[in-house]
Amino acid sequence: MSSAAAKPILYSYFRSSCSWRVRIALALKGIAYDVVPVNLLKDGGQQFSAEFKAVNPMQQVPALKIDGITLSQSLAIIHYLEDTCPNPRLLPQDLKKRAQVRMIADHIVSGIQPLQNLSILKQMGEKKMEWARNCIASGFQALEQTLQHTAGRYCVGDEVSMADLCLVPQVFNAERFKVDMGPYPTITRINKALLELEAFKVSHPSLQPDTPAELRA
Repeated sequence: MSSAAAKPILYSYFRSSCSWRVRIALALKGIAYDVVPVNLLKDGGQQFSAEFKAVNPMQQVPALKIDGITLSQSLAIIHYLEDTCPNPRLLPQDLKKRAQVRMIADHIVSGIQPLQNLSILKQMGEKKMEWARNCIASGFQALEQTLQHTAGRYCVGDEVSMADLCLVPQVFNAERFKVDMGPYPTITRINKALLELEAFKVSHPSLQPDTPAELRA
């Protein structure tokens, strides 16, 4: 089998929100893949191994080997999947809605998630829970306001988009860090609707090959 025809390989950590975004996209598009777990906590972080650094010099998950190339950064991976496997589409055809999807995705992946990422929390010591809650709450206040203008059933209208792939893992993080979701009814409603979809269920952190037994669904 040629490298172009080989099954994609996803380097993933069960609880990584960035990895989860890509797992959702692969599931939605019906792309079968193999998983290589990268435990971000074990052995000081397996992402720092020489073996994984050769895969992704940024030493972060996810990374996806596909079609003879290796991609990192979740949105870059999802954009490639969108370009090469356009159905079902994750970017609306309407240009204004497409811009809104990209805006919301960037709001989450650039404006919220990096501030509560593992590498940052390690620097915060005993204040890490408070720091994460504050960062997520601040981002969610703005996101809730934005979604009140863009949402239908999902983040932008009634079709699942790239924005939704970013939203669900971020709400999972918020719940992990015990963020009060009361002030964010639109986020909560959309998240609940998305979690009813099969692609979001099968990609959930509780159902991954590397999910610890005590956290499995």
